[in-house]
Amino acid sequence: MIAVRVQAEPIDSAAAIAALTKDRDDVGAVVTFTGFVRADDDLIALTLEHYPAMTERALAAIAAEAEVRWPVTGGSVVHRVGRMLPGEAIVLVAVASAHRAAAFEACAFLMDWLKTKAPFWKSEERAGGATWVEAKASDDTAAARWN
Repeated sequence: MIAVRVQAEPIDSAAAIAALTKDRDDVGAVVTFTGFVRADDDLIALTLEHYPAMTERALAAIAAEAEVRWPVTGGSVVHRVGRMLPGEAIVLVAVASAHRAAAFEACAFLMDWLKTKAPFWKSEERAGGATWVEAKASDDTAAARWN
């Protein structure tokens, strides 16, 4: 099962990865992706807002789709909300499987669909003020390969 969690607290990647392999002997690979807030241009902070029930339901649906498509033995999707500074982790996707190909593909799928289907609203804080971040066509293109 791929567990999903939305939280304001920093992400503990090591704990999430350890949980995927604890007391398991059927895991051949764990693939992880951690996204960080970049200090592009004059970015001061990034704030993510969400509607909890909607967001958690969407993340669970994305995780369930990954489980249908690949033989994963477990996984974890942890997404932060709230105000984050450059260098802080914003998302962790970790996927365990018996074989690396399934773990890599499921991890890439989860991240691509999180970028396009997860309901988060992102605001960038810069010296000139805060602005909402628009969806990117490149994210839609990346996600379309899984349709």
